[in-house]
Amino acid sequence: MHILTAKNLNKTFHENVALHNVDLEIPKQSIFGLLGPNGAGKSTFIRIVNQIINADSGQIQINGEDLSSKHIGTIGYLPEERGLYKKMKVGDQLLYLAQLKGLSKKEAVQKIKAWLERFEASDWLNKKIEDLSKGMQQKVQFISTVMHEPELIILDEPFSGFDPINANLIKDEILRLKDKGSTIIFSTHRMESVEEMCDYIALINKSEKILDGEKSKIKNDFKSNQYTLVHRGNGISTNETFNLEKKAELDEGLHKSTLKLISGASSNQLLQELINQKVDIISFQEEIPSINDIFIQLVQGDKQSIPTS
Repeated sequence: MHILTAKNLNKTFHENVALHNVDLEIPKQSIFGLLGPNGAGKSTFIRIVNQIINADSGQIQINGEDLSSKHIGTIGYLPEERGLYKKMKVGDQLLYLAQLKGLSKKEAVQKIKAWLERFEASDWLNKKIEDLSKGMQQKVQFISTVMHEPELIILDEPFSGFDPINANLIKDEILRLKDKGSTIIFSTHRMESVEEMCDYIALINKSEKILDGEKSKIKNDFKSNQYTLVHRGNGISTNETFNLEKKAELDEGLHKSTLKLISGASSNQLLQELINQKVDIISFQEEIPSINDIFIQLVQGDKQSIPTS
């Protein structure tokens, strides 16, 4: 089941194409990484979903229904450009934003109190936003995004402005919200966060979606059939099973070799061949590309780099 479906989405600003025939399906209760270089069209897509701007053509559905004003309370949005009223007190700011999302004053007060307690920030209630550090302001903005318990949470660079400890705190909260049933669209340039957190990803480049799917499957599809071998001694003979791509000498008589399977050969055959050659194996590991590797490969080479299988 998909919480959000986009079909043939198009948006042009004057003569600049921001989105061209973009299709996306975002599964419920997943963390979905929306990736792409600056200017690719990610922010335009997010603004259309949030009804800040309209698409020129195409369709977006939330839970199978055409996107409309009734879905405003279904979505929580943390924009990259943060926007809090600097002169307002934290409690007043959060109460105002909670009521805009449809919460009663009583509900809002309860949720604000609970969230501030979660962040050990109960004493911030009567402080002005301008008196808080950047990281503290970011926490207030995050609370304002999620306190109405939206089904769909859109986070644009959510770790910006956080030190490592607070970034981990926000990461844990995102995972907790997913476990409670929320779906998270996660737009970031921090590929290590994508690796760690995302279940699915989509890559938009030059206004077009060029890749999407389950993260683990995409990484598997981009494998190059290369293996890293750490071994004693340097005697490895190539044959019809593999090629020796490179070799480096390590400390204490160890060597590190990169082996590439020849088409049709299997990893079991490679390992058996190494055993037959009496190679003293210390470690043997398949090279799996990172999301960062795939991102760079596709953005630099665009669609030509996408595996066909």
